[in-house]
Amino acid sequence: MRNPTQVAIYARVSSEQPAEAQTIASQVAALRERVAAEGLVVPAAMQFLDDGYSGATLMRPALERLRDVIAAGAVDRVYVHSPDRLARKYAYQVVLVEEFRRAGVEVIFLNRALGQSPEDDLLLQVQGMIAEYERAKIIERHRRGKRHAARTGAVNVLSGAPYGYRYVAKSAGGGQARYEILPDEARVVRQVFDWVGRDRLTIGEVCRRLTQAGERTRTDKTVWDRSAVWGMLKNPAYTGTAAFGKTRQEPLRPRLRVQRGRPLQPRRAVSTVDVPREDWFPIPVPALVEPAVFAAVQEQLRENQRHARQSRRGALYLLQGLLQCHQCGYAFYGKRLSPSARKGNPRAYAYYRCLGTDAYRFGGERVCQNTPVRTDLVERAVWQEVCTLLAHPERLAEEYRRRLQPEARATGTPLTAVEEQIGKLRQGVARLIDSYADGLIDKGEFEPRILRLRQRMARLEEQRQQLAEEATRHTELQLIIGRLEDFAAKVRDGLEEADWASKRDLIRTLVKRVEVARDQVNIVFRIDPYPGDNDPEKKS
Repeated sequence: MRNPTQVAIYARVSSEQPAEAQTIASQVAALRERVAAEGLVVPAAMQFLDDGYSGATLMRPALERLRDVIAAGAVDRVYVHSPDRLARKYAYQVVLVEEFRRAGVEVIFLNRALGQSPEDDLLLQVQGMIAEYERAKIIERHRRGKRHAARTGAVNVLSGAPYGYRYVAKSAGGGQARYEILPDEARVVRQVFDWVGRDRLTIGEVCRRLTQAGERTRTDKTVWDRSAVWGMLKNPAYTGTAAFGKTRQEPLRPRLRVQRGRPLQPRRAVSTVDVPREDWFPIPVPALVEPAVFAAVQEQLRENQRHARQSRRGALYLLQGLLQCHQCGYAFYGKRLSPSARKGNPRAYAYYRCLGTDAYRFGGERVCQNTPVRTDLVERAVWQEVCTLLAHPERLAEEYRRRLQPEARATGTPLTAVEEQIGKLRQGVARLIDSYADGLIDKGEFEPRILRLRQRMARLEEQRQQLAEEATRHTELQLIIGRLEDFAAKVRDGLEEADWASKRDLIRTLVKRVEVARDQVNIVFRIDPYPGDNDPEKKS
């Protein structure tokens, strides 16, 4: 039997506090108990769970699906354990509750009724602000506590150990955390420092020797990556002094594109940045290499940087960070021609190469067979497309209408006409119910007629939803085109004289990614209808 009220539940546990008392299982049990107590049943498809996602952002997979379902009109009531499970920030709580209310959805918090009186709404606001304050206070206390422990030389603030050591927690170390040296890994560490500090080898040669020797990484791989060796050589812990506070977290910075294998919506909306060395907190640990050897390695690394072929730092290629392989999803990177490939002739171009075609990154076997592309050809093609879009912004509207043309033909009825039909059907349903209540028609005649009316109403409701979404898309499209026309008018005159840096900035502003296949290149543009709004959900 179908529920008279369609219900959904939402639960969340933050990844920032794994020991949090409110686990997903306990929240779901309490929510299902409340739903059952009201005589309702929640289907499995209507359970939206964000396990390990921070409440400080609205970009959460289950929350996104819940909002889509509510916008489609498939939910009448949503149950949440408490306001801080919906969002940590008070402003986000208000945004979500108002959005659900506009869609005709009733929001039920287990710990407090909502909307029954002005006092209830005031209490919700106060609870939201207190939850945000408590979270900030806990984070600040945690940060200051770890800084104080780091000043006293406590190893437990590190919470892990680099290659060559094993971290022994306080529970296993008699109340004091410590580093223990792993002999096999320590031998590899000393060998790497000797190769670079005494034999003056490059990091690439060190990786090749470790791979050929079959040495195992911390993740039990036999293929060593340059970044792993570089991080080992820069870690001061091997001289007997580990460092706490080498990085800090900031609000999530804009990204050109999502990395391969990473979710579109990150679990934690933060970015990790480096901290100056003078702000680190030293912590004594067992030493693996001599300070003189470590100093020689640092000098050699600086010397390698000075003599690197890539003498110019920063961006070297126009489409750097935007190219993505259409076959395997890995990024493309710029690679200059070797002297043997140039055959003694100077070349003004390089190649963009897929990471998946580098066999050394994947244990000696390529994972992608895509071919490299010349930098000058693909850069010229992308720049021409950007200029064409700025010269003719109406192309965006034409392409949009072309893709929606089949849908427009299928839903040619105006929205007002559909709403009028729905209103008439509702009146018919009301009259039919009144007739049945007054005994004018019997049950055998009432049930099939009411069923047909409700089926027609369901079809019209779906059609109305499609028409409303189309109208919303059309409005946003007009806004996007208007913004693009204004932007194009400002930069159009300088396109022909634009230098390399200006071209790169303009491409990164308008292009979301460039997908490279074997026989074609697809350009996905990034158009921002709300340039002054920091909400990532309003970006197109």
